Amino acid sequence: MDLTSANLNALFKAYNTNFQQGFNSLGDNGSQYEQICTVVPSTTAVEVYPWLKTLPRMREWLGDRVIHGLEGADFAIKNRKFELTAGVSRDAIEDDTYGLYGPTFQEFGRSSREHPNELAVEVLAKNPVCYDGQQLFDADHPVLDKNGKEISVSNDIGGSGAAWYVADFSRAIKPMIFQRRRDYSFRALTDLNSDRVFMTDEFVFGTDARVNAGPGLWQLIVRCQEEFTPETYEAARKRLQDLKGDHGRPLALRHTHTMVPGSMEGAARRVLNNSQAANGATNEWAGTSQLLLNPWLPSAA
Repeated sequence: MDLTSANLNALFKAYNTNFQQGFNSLGDNGSQYEQICTVVPSTTAVEVYPWLKTLPRMREWLGDRVIHGLEGADFAIKNRKFELTAGVSRDAIEDDTYGLYGPTFQEFGRSSREHPNELAVEVLAKNPVCYDGQQLFDADHPVLDKNGKEISVSNDIGGSGAAWYVADFSRAIKPMIFQRRRDYSFRALTDLNSDRVFMTDEFVFGTDARVNAGPGLWQLIVRCQEEFTPETYEAARKRLQDLKGDHGRPLALRHTHTMVPGSMEGAARRVLNNSQAANGATNEWAGTSQLLLNPWLPSAA
């Protein structure tokens, strides 16, 4: 290939097509993070979330309106920069072997699509501090009881094995936040006269983004690291549905999803999908939650 501006631009378009093919190859599986995260557009380096502290609820209107202050303890998530870059030698392009790199840039697209899913699981694994000053999964989340006294509430069943989760993913606000400052895009440095190309004799192609994920509402998710059994499933489900807001206010949580790593798929399907239990009795938990297999969840503690 002659290294003209037109040919190099055509090469970029071809690689960008490969990138988009990879990005779209996952279908709905690529957007799994949208089920478990509130997706927020970011407009600055650090986003402050003043609305995290409570789930709004209607009340009878007696007298003046009660105005809810959307205070979130100044909880903030800082954007991070990510990149994935590869060089294609000038010789490969001149010798018309540039097509060998197409699958690489298709994988670049797939990796970009998967990255938010990876960041969401990173939050679960790192268990960072959330808006109330406690870790996302903790036995000491502060909540006010009916008398206005602060008590500790747990959304962590405990255990020492691989983690799995029961959650209410039906809300607009979710247990985690994914914020997007600059979306994933494919770019290239193909100017033959650039300093870098002059020094290295290769053209550069890659993707980058400014994004991050962080904890949202801990009340919407419960972690368990015990073996997945009907008994532990029942305990985790009950823990989630028993969680209340300040002053004993019911949250009306629906246990909509059960999220497990691949290693627990069989056990989870037996509990959630089989109409009969192992002893032949009716399985009372069949159909009580949607199974969400998350390939990014670690299969061991």
